[in-house]
Amino acid sequence: TRMNSAKEEDTKSAYVKSNVYLDVQLSKPVFCVKSTGGSKTLSTIIQRLGIEGVKMEPVSKLVFKLTMEAESLKEELYGQFCEALEEHRCECISDGIVPQFPHHIKDLDINASKVKSAGAELQSDHPGFTDQTYRKRRRDFANIADNYKHGEPIPKMVYTDVERRVWSTVFERLTQLYPSHACREYNEAFKKMMRHSEYKKDDLPQLQTISEHLHATTGFRLRPVAGLLSSRDFLAGLAFKVFHSTQYIRHHAKPEYTPEPDVCHELLGHAPLFANQNFADFSQEIGLASLGTTEEFIEKLSTLYWFTIEFGLCMEDGQHKAYGAGLLSSFGELKYSIEGSGPPERKAFSCEEAAETWYPITRHQPIYFVTESFKDAMQKMRDYAKTSGRPFDIRYNKKTESVEIVKN
Repeated sequence: TRMNSAKEEDTKSAYVKSNVYLDVQLSKPVFCVKSTGGSKTLSTIIQRLGIEGVKMEPVSKLVFKLTMEAESLKEELYGQFCEALEEHRCECISDGIVPQFPHHIKDLDINASKVKSAGAELQSDHPGFTDQTYRKRRRDFANIADNYKHGEPIPKMVYTDVERRVWSTVFERLTQLYPSHACREYNEAFKKMMRHSEYKKDDLPQLQTISEHLHATTGFRLRPVAGLLSSRDFLAGLAFKVFHSTQYIRHHAKPEYTPEPDVCHELLGHAPLFANQNFADFSQEIGLASLGTTEEFIEKLSTLYWFTIEFGLCMEDGQHKAYGAGLLSSFGELKYSIEGSGPPERKAFSCEEAAETWYPITRHQPIYFVTESFKDAMQKMRDYAKTSGRPFDIRYNKKTESVEIVKN
């Protein structure tokens, strides 16, 4: 899968009514407060009450995250603190137990380091498991991703002759199908990629070049990642218009198959459509919906991601066309999803239905959901996000590249 959906053991999955929520990774009281007087007003309250060990972090110009030591906020002092906030016209934004989430694009450096699987270590059934040369290359790619920090140029990769041949095989077979099987938006974006981002048959394009093109076009970026992230960490990247991309390539013994996302999947399946503004906005909407939500809702969002960004179909001039990366990077399933009669089943996209639909990860999909347009899918996602129970809304500030918490 695109993401590892294993549940985090320390993540709370239900909200509790309260003016304070818990940092689930640190188990400390955390307030998210909107203060018209800024940090100065909050500092005055904290000093007056003698609360020790408070860490104050700006979330936006007027919103601050206050992390405290549990022993420093006894019940009596907690009541005084809440009264002081009200007295100074400060507003608690959150009223529930909320999983910790990144507030600034730089915070993704932490998320990207929490790889769950399919990095340098391979499972015994992986085509490259016994190939020591291939495994060493995977370790090289993983080291680059592990050491990368936001704002740095992505290191240039020199791919081997074997790796270039694999890319060439996949590139040639897929590009023969795109004109007839891929959606119009993908084909238009892919043509631009061919002109501006070094897309060609005989060598792999560089992540940095593609990232620069995407950022200039829609604001999206690529950043290297060693392997699969949790659903929560991966989706959080999309909220900041960041797509975590692998750089390793599938094993040469099976160029038609990869048990995990590889550079062919990322650069042929995903990257071109991030140059389409409507698709980029739709992708970011899923990411924003994931921040601070429950683990149960994360599971629903990752399922929606699967049936749209990975395996979505759309209607174009009365015909089904592919826009999902899992289809656009698999010549076998791309043909099956469009040309297949009987199975597979194709249904009109509904967030409520798709989020509850089971899917296989090791064979062709029995069901595909068909969107009317990316704009329509985005609006449906916005409406669906309101059902999460999250006690606040989140906006993205593209100037500061951070998210702002807004009372729901």
